[in-house]
Amino acid sequence: MAFDPAELLRPRPAALQPPSAPLAPTRAQAIQRLQVGLFGLAAMVLLVALANIIMDSAEHNQATVVPEAAPTVSGEKGAGQASDPLAGAGVVPEAPAEEPADGNARPSRP
Repeated sequence: MAFDPAELLRPRPAALQPPSAPLAPTRAQAIQRLQVGLFGLAAMVLLVALANIIMDSAEHNQATVVPEAAPTVSGEKGAGQASDPLAGAGVVPEAPAEEPADGNARPSRP
């Protein structure tokens, strides 16, 4: 079967042409589009208002937060003080429960 380009240019009979839709929407379609548009607009306004409330609350909370406390340990070292970073941080090594009676050192761990 050969393809004839002239056949494409000939007008079709009315029975073979697809039905055309009207260009103007009906009143019900126009009202529905208007309702959807107004609902979307209202949703955006509420979303922006909610974001504004959250930002105002965050700024208010940030203003009332107590600033970070100043260090309680002085940064200056005396001539006789040894540098001990654990003591400076407030960590004290655990003292042994009791000293050995014979004065020997604790046995080392393997």
